[in-house]
Amino acid sequence: MAGVEFDEAEQAAARRLGLTAAEDVEWQARCELAALYRLLAHFRMTDLIDTHISARVPGQAGHFLINRYGVLFHEMRASDLVKVDAQGQAVQMGSTAAPAQRVNRAGFVIHSAVHQARPDLHCVIHTHTTAGIAVSAQRDGLLPISQHALKFYGKLAYHEYEGIALDTEERERLVAALGSHKAMILRNHGLLAAGESVAAAFHEIYFLERACQAQVAAQAGGAALHLPAEEVRLRAARQFDNDQASGIIDLAWEAALRLVQEQGPGYRC
Repeated sequence: MAGVEFDEAEQAAARRLGLTAAEDVEWQARCELAALYRLLAHFRMTDLIDTHISARVPGQAGHFLINRYGVLFHEMRASDLVKVDAQGQAVQMGSTAAPAQRVNRAGFVIHSAVHQARPDLHCVIHTHTTAGIAVSAQRDGLLPISQHALKFYGKLAYHEYEGIALDTEERERLVAALGSHKAMILRNHGLLAAGESVAAAFHEIYFLERACQAQVAAQAGGAALHLPAEEVRLRAARQFDNDQASGIIDLAWEAALRLVQEQGPGYRC
């Protein structure tokens, strides 16, 4: 979040956590993650208080940030994020205005599984959108019927539903299903997407969500669906992985971030 000026409120919020806003990489990671929470609220990818996004704490192996249970996505602040260890224990208190630093148990199980197994992934997003749940319940999953869906052609994992993810033993099966992929459909549950950065994770969930929305809308029309030829599907999937992809992802993130910044600096407190 280069170029952001730190105001007095932000400096004060950082100090309450024992951090220095202008220099501390953890504080900057908190601000970026809080912005992502608010972006998902803007794009209506929320489910009251029951979904979550996490990000590794730079330079602190085994620690990641996740939302304090009970805070709505559109009101998320950097100081509302809770730093947890590999056992799900808070290692540093979040906002001093909230005495209870409760973390969603299912959120910890899902996110800790990915963070422990995939050191290449910095940020993990899990959603329960209407379109995502609808596609997760369909036998054939995501269909290759849109350009957005073809981004994931041959690169999308599926994990069978086992009930609410409260058992840490499920982590092994979840990461085995994810494999080397960055996106996964949790059957009868929702979506999961991750990336090497917050920007990359946002790009994954945005395209996956839009692909699900397009599929549900196309099916609702009742007409037979047209599927591109196999060679076209493979070519489109490769095109999303070209050498310019990272630059485009960063441009998209910077553009999306302006939607949050226009609301004011509250997310950085």
